[in-house]
Amino acid sequence: MPRPSASVVRFPGRSDEPLEQALYEVRKAIHPRAVRGWFAGWRWALVWVTQLVFYGLAWLPWNGRQAVLFDIAHRKFYIFGLVFWPQDIVYLTVLLILSALALFLFTAVAGRLWCGYACPQTVYTEIFLWIERKIEGDRNARIKLDGSGLSWKKFFVKAQKHGVWIALSLWTGFSFVGYFTPIHELLGEVLHLDTGPWETFWVLFYGFATYGNAGWMREQVCTYMCPYARFQSAMFDKDTLIITYDKARGEPRGSQARLAAQGLAAGDCVDCSICVQVCPTGIDIRDGLQYQCIGCAACIDGCNQVMEKVGKPKGLIRYSTTHAIEGLKTRILRPRVVVYAAVLAAIALAAGASLYLRVPLKVDVIRDRAAIAREVEGGRIENVYRLQIMNTTERARTFEIAVEGLPTLALATEPRVEVRAADSRLLPVRVRVDPGSAAVGTHAIRFRVRALDDAQVAVVEKSVFIVR
Repeated sequence: MPRPSASVVRFPGRSDEPLEQALYEVRKAIHPRAVRGWFAGWRWALVWVTQLVFYGLAWLPWNGRQAVLFDIAHRKFYIFGLVFWPQDIVYLTVLLILSALALFLFTAVAGRLWCGYACPQTVYTEIFLWIERKIEGDRNARIKLDGSGLSWKKFFVKAQKHGVWIALSLWTGFSFVGYFTPIHELLGEVLHLDTGPWETFWVLFYGFATYGNAGWMREQVCTYMCPYARFQSAMFDKDTLIITYDKARGEPRGSQARLAAQGLAAGDCVDCSICVQVCPTGIDIRDGLQYQCIGCAACIDGCNQVMEKVGKPKGLIRYSTTHAIEGLKTRILRPRVVVYAAVLAAIALAAGASLYLRVPLKVDVIRDRAAIAREVEGGRIENVYRLQIMNTTERARTFEIAVEGLPTLALATEPRVEVRAADSRLLPVRVRVDPGSAAVGTHAIRFRVRALDDAQVAVVEKSVFIVR
């Protein structure tokens, strides 16, 4: 293993050897020990739920298509019964704002619950560790295997583990791309080795990212790459629920007999280091809260098992708040929590109301620049427009076009048009006025488009009519 970069520091007036100071520390491999308990059960429940949704949702049929499909090629996003177009990007913006506010709220109330239970990095690391334990064994067996020399047995075991990791990663990449390319079509292309360049790139890229992050980098992603680890402290306060070690109860730590021989009253901590062995980031929670802690509570489950064995009460390491540890009352409703919750609820209600009241019809009016205004038979003045009518429902509809805003203003083209399900149609529209009914200049007019089968599905768009 290469040595870290170092700088040489010399102190003036001293004749001793120069001090070599490391600029960064070489990573030490972490082999988390398997743990069982209440919180481990919750983590695995979230693993099952998130992965069933991720791997299964792309295969769910809905109205003869994929239930969730972000069809970038055709610029349509299907989410169950809703069809979104590029003009609906405001909903994506709202979704991102809601996600950020929810993260801020949960962090202020209960710390890094997202990181510990639902973050993809945590979820896939948990899955990859499970595979590693099944093939290589638990912590001691893995440490022994990694410390041994290269042999055919070690090569076979490592190849088996990485083979399963790579297969799962590629399936993950395939499932990811299946949300952007219809997954049944993608499966056929993969089976016939006929995927397009972009599908091939993203399957391999996402698979490589999963394999590298969950198989190799693991805690380094949480510690060094994820910005959340750095700014989380700005959202914590003494009323935030975090993982804490009860020093008043646990110290002094160590063997009961040894401490008694020294005339010391032993604390409940037996210094078994189980909390360190089960930690996926390799920290010692007894040193206090650290930014590397992802709040997974593995140390709580591990410590509770030891407390049961030695006949001590559980909860030496537990979810608590700084105020509770200090014997003070914890405040749940405090200014930042109230503000986050109020803003989150307001935006969520507004977005929900907007979706509920959303008209499944969009109309864009574009003036034909090639013919601004012209005189036609009978001295009438004609303007030409192009109307793009987007039917965002999943059934074909017939729409009626009307125009208003000037005396004698009328359409000179067919007023009815049929648009297929979840499709758009661009059609030229000619509008005329009788001679002398409008002064020279620009006049505001309105196009009214409505569905014949539902009067509530109607849109009014403004434009201008030019008279020369």
